[in-house]
Amino acid sequence: MTNGWTAAGFEGVAEAFARNFAERGELGAAFAAYRDGDLVVDLWGGTADRDTGRAWERDTVQLMFSGTKGLASACLLLLVQRGQVSLDDPLGRYWPEFRAGETTVAEVLSHQARLAWVEAGYADLLDHDVMAAHLAAQAPATDPRAAFMYHAITWGWLVDELIRRIDGRTAGQFFADEFAAPLDLEVWIGLPDELHWRATTMVAPDGVLVDEPQTDPLLQLNRNPLWVPGAEKIWNSSEYRSAGLAAVGGFATARGMARFYASLLGDGVLTPETVELGRQELRRGIEPTWGSEMVYGAGFELAGSGNFGRPADAFGHGGAGGSRHGAWPAHRVAFSYLMNEVRGHPDDRPLSLLAALEDAVR
Repeated sequence: MTNGWTAAGFEGVAEAFARNFAERGELGAAFAAYRDGDLVVDLWGGTADRDTGRAWERDTVQLMFSGTKGLASACLLLLVQRGQVSLDDPLGRYWPEFRAGETTVAEVLSHQARLAWVEAGYADLLDHDVMAAHLAAQAPATDPRAAFMYHAITWGWLVDELIRRIDGRTAGQFFADEFAAPLDLEVWIGLPDELHWRATTMVAPDGVLVDEPQTDPLLQLNRNPLWVPGAEKIWNSSEYRSAGLAAVGGFATARGMARFYASLLGDGVLTPETVELGRQELRRGIEPTWGSEMVYGAGFELAGSGNFGRPADAFGHGGAGGSRHGAWPAHRVAFSYLMNEVRGHPDDRPLSLLAALEDAVR
């Protein structure tokens, strides 16, 4: 059922990975970790496609939804590192058509732009230019709760358009050129057509995807079109795989994502000073959609959400349905968990793996 290897001392992680299948009904998954720049855990197993029975192999790639936000954040931070933009700059400086031009880069990255939904609708969900134009014309929400509200999908159109305005490349091409190529990562914002065959087929158990009317107008407006019954058809379509949505359209192996975060701990594309800038807390508070704490730096999710285990210096970004990608700087550890069956909260699958990983490095 499970395959791969662990370095000496990390056997407990492999045991936890196997228990996810035996005790928690895991369908297909992969988990990888680096320590001090070396791969110490590389595990995979289960089924990549439930209908055909195709096995999850070492080179299987997986959609990671909002795990993509960590990649796009790194792209924008590299532009900061090069002096092409500052976190305090207003978006209007680079995007003149943007109605709320005084909104800063930092506010966009940390989910404070008050543009968590698209009033014009999502008919053109996979067309970046159309969706970015909708957001540019939209007035920020006035409800005080929207001042710190998770921008599940809109974050990507805002950040991607900013990267395009500054650099000329899409977030996907920028990441491919500046991170994936030099670091030799099997990680993509938008999966190349010739690699679609390596992707899993994602599934959602009954009751995970819901679309119930909300009595609270704010929550009704913030309906996520990718998290409603039947959305699997969108996730598994070739059009979605290729679209390169900078918030929710990344694909990777767990090994590739763990290596990406390992690069942020030293000898990578971003300098330690830039990574530290990205990790500085910009906002902490209760997210109104979830009713739980959310903590953000410049695009990175920080410790406090509980998504990355116990280390207080954890940072990274999780993905809807259970995936986790990040690093523990004090332990010099980076990790990634990917799976093809989405679940709701609480989800013990990633947390059990991270607990075993922490036990191995303490």
